[in-house]
Parts: sequence; structure tokens; C-alpha cells
Amino acid sequence: MGHAAAGKAVIGQSGGPTCVINESLAGAAQEAAGGGVITQFLGARHGVAGIMAGDFVDLDAVSKERWEKIARTPCAALGSVRLKPGEEECARIFESFRSNDVRYFFYVGGNDTAETASILLGLARREGYDLKVFHIPKTIDNDLRVTDHCPGYGSAARFVAQAFMGDDLDNRSLPGVKVDVVMGRHAGWLTAASALARHDDEAGPHLICLPERVLDLDAFCSDVEAVYRERGRCLVAVSEGVHDADGNPVAASGEVDAHGNVQLSGTGALADFLVGRLKEHFRAAGVDGLRARGDTFGYLQRSFVGVRSETDAEEARRVGATAVRLATTTDATDGTVAIRRTGEGDAYDSEDFLAALSDVAKVTKDMPADFIDGDSDVTAEFLEYVRPLAGPLPAVARL
Repeated sequence: MGHAAAGKAVIGQSGGPTCVINESLAGAAQEAAGGGVITQFLGARHGVAGIMAGDFVDLDAVSKERWEKIARTPCAALGSVRLKPGEEECARIFESFRSNDVRYFFYVGGNDTAETASILLGLARREGYDLKVFHIPKTIDNDLRVTDHCPGYGSAARFVAQAFMGDDLDNRSLPGVKVDVVMGRHAGWLTAASALARHDDEAGPHLICLPERVLDLDAFCSDVEAVYRERGRCLVAVSEGVHDADGNPVAASGEVDAHGNVQLSGTGALADFLVGRLKEHFRAAGVDGLRARGDTFGYLQRSFVGVRSETDAEEARRVGATAVRLATTTDATDGTVAIRRTGEGDAYDSEDFLAALSDVAKVTKDMPADFIDGDSDVTAEFLEYVRPLAGPLPAVARL
């Protein structure tokens, strides 16, 4: 299959939205408009569900001015979906591709989305259908393999850091114990970003609990008590995916999505459970009247208007454009766009490269050991990694 094959292109968005997912959409659309290989660029409403239903948007008709507004708008402008197509659904997708002369498919999402893209690529090859399939990375969890980091993560990390800065000031004003639950099923990248909130030696979070470590409830309660007795307060960051020694979630709903993932977000069960255990522990330790509260950041952290990293936005737009450029100007028939870091600190920079779908599909990437300090903190190496992704944070002061 030569790189100059002309035909229509379809792009879809899948999985949990982010603050910059539409930057990737805009980057892809603008790149597609610059050449003659893609004869029409179509957006699928709600990903593969829209493809099966024949529900498309003509992206060529969108003005440059409107694209700029869409790009700065959080959440999936085309609508998202959580669907792993089975055999019957794949057949419907390819019937849609054939009937619409679609030769390029771009799918924006995380590792489950990459798996779907890989399934569709395999079917296209078995059917002998001339189709190029490219995955455009997106996830606030930052858990895709190969890439240094994922578009969407930097903005969510910024939100988490700023939320903890505010919660720390609140916790200083009315001292007590506060537990904040952050997204992160298997990997603690986003919860770890809470450490950026430590603008002075007294600032929290004072404990950071990640799914890369076992959460022993007795040890957890003792650690919180130790911080409380020393400081008169304690602010805790906890990943929604924390688990016991047997790998069981500390708290979760019984619901699962199309990919078999147990629902962790959208429920305050974990925060309420941990606060309840802490109150029991403190009463047993002779501490009466403890002010303990819990919050679950939930979906707010991935869609908060006005809180985004400009580095994240620039890279998100670039990976969308890179996917289209690679598909239309090279012999590559498939792959996922990954980011390589080329500078550090004030000299931070990055570039894109193409990786294999099979290296990203389905699996996740945990935080490395050198980013985690003991059972409840992160290292200076992690902070050096995350700072340029989240960008400069607001300055705060107190008496």
C-alpha cells in the first residue's frame, strides 16, 4: 500500500475526555486540509458507535475560527464512547468504511482505544481492505507505554496541583484530616502530581498513596495519626485504584465498562470509607472530635474549563497533526504517535515518533520505582519530570 492512496478519512474520539483532546482533533483536521490525499475528512459521532450508525460530521466545513474555539474547549467535541467492537460490530464498521470509501482511520484515546484500533487494523488486513489506521494518544492517567507522557495528563496534573493548593490552604484555616481521591486505576501518575502543591515546607499533601504500593489500612491510619500529632492537621492524596495485599480495590462499585474495567470514578465510596476508618482509629487512639472530611475529584479533574497546561495543549495539537502527516506522506500503514522528551527543566522540549500499536494496546504503564518514595510519597525525580508538563502554578502566601 503506497502512501499516496487517495480517499476519505474518519477520525473518532474514545474513552474519558480531557481538557486538550480537541486540540488533537483540530491538529488532525488542519493537517488534513493542507493536502490532496484525503478527499474528505469526516468526524464520527461517539467513535466507533457513530461509524456503525453512519453518523458523521463534515470536518472540512468547519472554519478556522471555529476550530480555535473547539480546540480550547474541554471534552470530546465529537462525543466519546467506551466500546470494544466484537465480530458483528467490526463487520458493520467495515461496511461503513467500504460504502463511504474511507481509507484512513484516526482514533483518539488511551490504551483501550489503541486496542480497538489494532483489532480494526487486523480485520482490514484479513479482508484485504486498503486502510491506514493510526492511534492518537490521549489520557489523563498518563499510563500509555512507549511515550514519555500522554496529551491530557499535563492539564489534569495542573488541575490536581491547584486543587490541592487550595485544599491545603483550607486545611490550614480549619485544621483537621482531609482525604482527597484522585483518578488513577492502575497507575499513580495523576495522584502523584498533587506533590506540585507543596509550595512551602508545611504545605500538603502530607501523604500520597499510589496504586503501585499496597495500602495497608492499619498502617495508613497510623501514618495519618503521626502527621496529625506532629502538625495538628493532615492532607492526604489517594489514588482511586489503591488496593490491598491481594490486589483487591479498597473500595469500588460493582459496575464494569465494555472493556471489563471496574468503575472507580464517579463514586465517593473510597473517600467515605477511608474517612470512616480514620475516625474509628482516632477514637481508639483517644482523639475525640476529629474533624475529618473526604472529597472525590472525579470527572472534574479531566474537564475543568480554564485550567490547562499550554505545553499540554501544544503537544496535543501536534500529535494529531503528526498522525495525519505520517499517514498521508509516508509508507507507514499504522501505528501510534508517541512523544519523546528532548530537554529538561527550563530547556524542556519534545518531539513525536511513531510506535507500534501492539506496544500500546490494552496494557498500562506504572510509575517507575525511582519516582516513588517509600509507601506514601514521590521523589524529586518525579517532580522534575512533571513540572514542565503541568506548567507554572499560581503563587500563594499566608500570614
